[in-house]
Amino acid sequence: MLEVKLHDIGEGMTEGEIVQYLVKVGDRIKTDQPLVEVQTDKMIAELSSPCSGVVTKIVINPGETVQVGTSLIYIKADNNSEEKQPTQTEEKHNPYIKAILPSEKSGKSSLNTFHRVLATPYTRKIARDNNISIEDVRASDLSGRVTEEDVYRFLKGEQIVNEPIAEVQQITIKKETTDEIPFRGIRKKIAQKMTKSLFTIPHVTHFDEVNMSNLFKIREELKASGESISVPAFLIKALVISLKDFPIFNAELDEENDLILLKKNYHIGLATNTDNGLLVPVIHDADKKSIKEINEQVKTLTEKAIAGKLQPIEMQNSTFTMSNVGPLGSTGATPIINYPETAIIAFHKTKKQPIVNDQDEIVIGHIMTLSMAFDHRVADGATAVAFTNRFASLIEHPHKLMMEMI
Repeated sequence: MLEVKLHDIGEGMTEGEIVQYLVKVGDRIKTDQPLVEVQTDKMIAELSSPCSGVVTKIVINPGETVQVGTSLIYIKADNNSEEKQPTQTEEKHNPYIKAILPSEKSGKSSLNTFHRVLATPYTRKIARDNNISIEDVRASDLSGRVTEEDVYRFLKGEQIVNEPIAEVQQITIKKETTDEIPFRGIRKKIAQKMTKSLFTIPHVTHFDEVNMSNLFKIREELKASGESISVPAFLIKALVISLKDFPIFNAELDEENDLILLKKNYHIGLATNTDNGLLVPVIHDADKKSIKEINEQVKTLTEKAIAGKLQPIEMQNSTFTMSNVGPLGSTGATPIINYPETAIIAFHKTKKQPIVNDQDEIVIGHIMTLSMAFDHRVADGATAVAFTNRFASLIEHPHKLMMEMI
């Protein structure tokens, strides 16, 4: 009997949600036939069969979230079937984790049973780092899930008291009506990653303005000659040049080894709003691409993100993230850093407003606001200001941008 387990399908995932099974018990299947769809923090992936045979048991129900290593399906392999052997890398990321079978859920006794506390991997890490047994922490949530706040309260010695609800309150609650949205899939993964980022990184946000007038003129000239280049393509190229001058923002903090790792690759993440949540496709090696190539890749990745067709490799290894929320009408924000990066920059709405030019004349300018959040453990405010000044200079004087690419 062969077990098909949930394995790590990208960037050290620890759990996944079972979306749907593509087979049922009794089905005859072939090697590499898709068996189940799993929702990770970034995409829906299919797990395929390592052999041909017959499905004898499906362990986990659709909609449940399970840990990597959990058995999902049992297959009776054909005698002449050649089972695909996992590589050493796959074995490393596939530790065996015992699944809780239906018989165990119903309360029947079995050997080596244990009480598993509901908590996210990050919450468990906080508990381990503070030498706390997660089983000793009392949950404040009525669902029984232990949160990061519960662990910190336990660390401070604060007790959680679940007081009974008064009769009048109970009557009021019964009369309330609500619509329900399942909190799972990409939305839940985004929440977990954002929480980890905010709890781990001391965020500081710097705001600035950029005069886009000259850049808009160049875009119009290019458009008249038959070349249509989007604003984000110019922004990305200016960011890469600025990051080379200030490599501290293209870095990652390695706390375990007390090192700041300055990345030599410039992989720019594009925070993209989709119907399924916020996705971050990546322009890899942006420093080696022309503005025209960047423009084409931005368009392609954005379309794939909206259509839900991004591949895992297209969302991996970003070193710095940008968010272009101006087209949505944003005038300012405090973006959350894409952990474990050091900084993120958000570009907001460009507005026409009176400005004073170099000849002390009042003219109409196109002013864009930006906000840059950075890790204050790694960089300081003065460095962030110098970074955005360098970026603004390249955008406000596009000829400087062109000279840097020669």
